[in-house]
Amino acid sequence: MKYLDEFRDPGAAGALVARIRRTAARIQGEAKIMEICGSHTVAIFRSGIKSLLPGNVILVSGPGCPVCVTAMPDMDRMIAIPGKGEGRNPIVATFGDMVRVPGSFSSLERQKAEGADIRVAASPLDSLQWARENPEREVVFLGVGFETTSPTIAAVVRKAAELALKNFSVYPAFKLLPPALEALLDSPDGALDGFLCPGHVSVMLGSDAYAPYAEKYGRPCVISGFESLDILLGISMLLDQLADKKHEVVNAYGRAVDRGGNRKAMELLLTVFEPADALWRGLGEIPRSGLLFREGYRQFDAIERFGLEEVTTGTDPEGCGCASVLRGVLSPPDCPLFDNVCTPENPVGSCMVSSEGSCAAWHKYGRTGI
Repeated sequence: MKYLDEFRDPGAAGALVARIRRTAARIQGEAKIMEICGSHTVAIFRSGIKSLLPGNVILVSGPGCPVCVTAMPDMDRMIAIPGKGEGRNPIVATFGDMVRVPGSFSSLERQKAEGADIRVAASPLDSLQWARENPEREVVFLGVGFETTSPTIAAVVRKAAELALKNFSVYPAFKLLPPALEALLDSPDGALDGFLCPGHVSVMLGSDAYAPYAEKYGRPCVISGFESLDILLGISMLLDQLADKKHEVVNAYGRAVDRGGNRKAMELLLTVFEPADALWRGLGEIPRSGLLFREGYRQFDAIERFGLEEVTTGTDPEGCGCASVLRGVLSPPDCPLFDNVCTPENPVGSCMVSSEGSCAAWHKYGRTGI
C-alpha cells in the first residue's frame, strides 16, 4: 500500500534507530528536539519512539495543539457568549475539543448543561447552515486553529458575506505558527537545538516559511510526516545536522509539502483576516501571531458584535503546569496536578483536554511510550 506500509516497516525502523544511535554518539552533550505538532506528539507516544532513542536525545513537546494554546482570557470570552445574546440564546458552534476546556469561571460543557445551545460542528460549514436555518438567532463559530484550519473558516466567512447573513459571526482565536518559533527561541528557558516541524501546517505554509528562523537562530528544522518512519527519519536528519554543525530546513515530507505551500489557501486567509498580536497560553503575547478581521469583514467579528472586550480576563488554575509544558520546559508527569487532580475525565488545564495535548498523550501512552 503506497505511502502507508512503506512507512511502517519494522526493518527500516530498526535501521533508522541504529543510525540515530551512531549519530547521537558524535554529539557532545544533549540534543534537545522539539516536536511542534500535537499529532507528532501523539504519534511519538503511540509508537514508543522515545524508548528507542539514546539517552542524550531529548524530545520535548511544543505549542502545537491549537486548543491547548488558547489563552484563558479568550476562553472566558467565548464561554461568556451564551449570556450575551439578549435573551435569544445564541447558538455557539465549535470543534469538539473546545467544549471541555475549563475557563476561569466555567466551561462550554457546563454552559451547555445549564441550557446554552452549544453545538459541536464537524465542519465550519455546519455553523453556516445553522445560521441559515435559524435566521432569528445569532450563530457564533469559535475560530480556533493554526494555518491548517483557519483558511477553511475564512472561506466560510466569505460565503456568509456572499449570502448577506446578518446572524453569523466568528470569534477569531486563530494562531500563526512561525512567530511562535521565534518566541520559543527568544525565551531564556528554551535551550532548544532543533525543531521537528509540523506536516499539516507545512502543507499550507511550505518549507520556505522556516528558513528565516533556521538562519537567524542557527537551529535546524526538519518537516516530518506522521508515520513511525517519518518521525524517525526526521529525528535522524536533525541529528545529522547537529553533528555536522549545520542549520538548514529539510523537507522530509515531500509527498505532501512543497516549498511554497498552498498559496491559494493562504491568499484567501489573508483576504478575510490580517495578522495581529495574539495572546498564547504559556508564551504570552506574541507580535503578529494571530488573526483579526480585515475592514471589509468586521461585521462578522463576534468580539465586536457581543462586546466581549469587557469580559474579565483569567489566569491558569493554581498549580497547573500547562503553560510550562507548552514551552517545553516541564514534562507533564512533573506537574503536581498530573494524573491525580488533573485527568482526562476532570481536566484542570487545556493540555489534558485535547487528544493532541501533551498531558493527554502522556496519560494515555506515557507509561509505555517513554
